[in-house]
Amino acid sequence: MNSEVYISVVIPNCNNAATIGKCLESAFSSDYRNFEVIVVDDFSEDNSIEVIKKFPSKLICLEKHAGAARARNIGAQNSNGDVIFFTDADCILKKDTLSIASKTIQAVTPDVIIGGTYTKIPYDKGFFSMFQSVFINYSETKKLENPDYIATHAMIINALTFRKSNGFPEDFLPILEDVEFSHRLREKGYRLKMNPRIQVQHIFNFTLIKSLKNAVKKSWYWTMYSLKNKDSFADSGTASVELKINVVSYFLSLCLLISWLFSGEAAFLCLLPAIIFVNSFISRGLLRAFYETNGIFFAGLAFIYYTLLYPVAVGTGVFTGIVNFLLNKRKLK
Repeated sequence: MNSEVYISVVIPNCNNAATIGKCLESAFSSDYRNFEVIVVDDFSEDNSIEVIKKFPSKLICLEKHAGAARARNIGAQNSNGDVIFFTDADCILKKDTLSIASKTIQAVTPDVIIGGTYTKIPYDKGFFSMFQSVFINYSETKKLENPDYIATHAMIINALTFRKSNGFPEDFLPILEDVEFSHRLREKGYRLKMNPRIQVQHIFNFTLIKSLKNAVKKSWYWTMYSLKNKDSFADSGTASVELKINVVSYFLSLCLLISWLFSGEAAFLCLLPAIIFVNSFISRGLLRAFYETNGIFFAGLAFIYYTLLYPVAVGTGVFTGIVNFLLNKRKLK
């Protein structure tokens, strides 16, 4: 490859008028010059098109809503780059994101798919947005050499490799197209690799309710996919072993408290400190990430939220995911 490969930045957009402008502004502010930007608008009903047309990107408008996977596939089909960089309409590229991506993809063979991650500090610096950004950054960068999947908020892939892959599944569970894509390519002998220096800054605008709803939704789809894929206990990015143990610890502690209330037996309470200690020890890496990002006060609040409220949302998603999987088992096969 040349010293500067030609990169096609592919961005799906659906009703993201509030963020797509910031995304495109960041892309065209890159210190890398050899690239094109392709935006595939998935039948937006807001003024996204008007915003996108302010930038020198290639715009493809779908005639009906088809989903992010379809939009990414169409963007890739209409790209001219040697390399494709997939990102999202609510992500902001850093000035050096494409430069680092270029150097990283050139250092490996075409059968390697490269992943980046979110910055620890998101665009909007509210508590729940920062919690989510740190959580995702930590979860996605634990396994740099052999991650379980590469997320499409920062996926770099050789263009020919992508075209050989048949692309993202278009009739699939929402949110998890990149997981299925990663697993499918890995089964074919391709390798996955993370570079934590390739970063995009996400725009969450999370409140408490939005954060909990997001946790329910993601764990719901994750559960259905994991049951179908028979890897429910895998350490898979944000569906990490730490998170799974955290949820189990929460509901086990709840059962002990209920048992104590009904029986009055103090022995049930004696087990709680051990559960809390084990859970905290297993999640110590995440707690350290919270602390290193924004200090001890944020770390304390984030860990309280992670251990006392977040498991309720994740557990709800898991339960509904199991029920939905059982009801639709034949359709998901």
